[in-house]
Amino acid sequence: MNKQKNRIAGVLKGENTMLLFAVALFAVCLIFVPRFATGGNIKNILIQISINALIACGMTFTILSDGIDLSVGSVAAIAGVAGASLVKTMPNASVPMSIMIIILTSLVIGTICGAINGFCIAKLNVPPFIATMAMMNVARGLAYVFTDAKPVFGLPDSFGFIGLKEIGIIPVCVILMVLIILLSYILLTKTCYGRYVYAVGSNKEVAKLTGINVDQIRFSVYVISGILSALAGLVLASKLQNGQATAAVGYELNAIAAVAMGGTSMSGGRGGIPQTVIGLIVIGIINNALSLLGVSAYWQTVAMGVIILIAVVIDQVRK
Repeated sequence: MNKQKNRIAGVLKGENTMLLFAVALFAVCLIFVPRFATGGNIKNILIQISINALIACGMTFTILSDGIDLSVGSVAAIAGVAGASLVKTMPNASVPMSIMIIILTSLVIGTICGAINGFCIAKLNVPPFIATMAMMNVARGLAYVFTDAKPVFGLPDSFGFIGLKEIGIIPVCVILMVLIILLSYILLTKTCYGRYVYAVGSNKEVAKLTGINVDQIRFSVYVISGILSALAGLVLASKLQNGQATAAVGYELNAIAAVAMGGTSMSGGRGGIPQTVIGLIVIGIINNALSLLGVSAYWQTVAMGVIILIAVVIDQVRK
């Protein structure tokens, strides 16, 4: 009984500020936003946040390690372009073959981009902001060069499996999102590797003294971020049924916002996947509600910035 009272008191004192904020936001939308509570609209929200969720999971790893990855949007773009181009050369490929192609593409491109980021940061001691900003420009530029700034059209229907198809009533992209969230959560909370990530983010010098290979951990989180970003880019290309060098512009800011809003510390060592999921839900609800209310996309951007700032300030004041 006492434990239950303490738990309730903890919530009321603000230990779960963002969760309460998300619940309150959902309740307000139920009352004031037409068609918000329909099953079709809830499915739309899940579809809308699925791509950001993949990127945000990878971003969570880098931020927990006291880093950041600004290249995620560009890596997503070049992965989408490469995947679309490869599938276009195989118009008669079966659905399993197309899926295998795009997954392998994400693994290869994400691994290469993430490995370059990780090497520069862990071995050459380049600040994460600078290293990933450089990769942001390189990857985006290569996407433009590869496509000559033209979208890759004329893709087979099989390419739309991940982004457009459903298994039963559940979209494939939502199933993929849930799998990545669960795998990321298990990796961070149930393995030694996850504890090492938290340790490195909390204090690198102490982590070294305890025998943790800090460079290896810092390298690996950027590889994970790169792979998940590339996978998100392929899901986006599948959803749009084309590959574009201009895809996923600004997605790095959405991912950072989701991680920060949930309460994960931007200085590393505190937070995790559950907090990121809360941030994703808040952002998804805000975007969806504003769209249903017919708010201009420009004002949606303004509103999003203001709400994110207020939510993060409240959380920081509570801490």
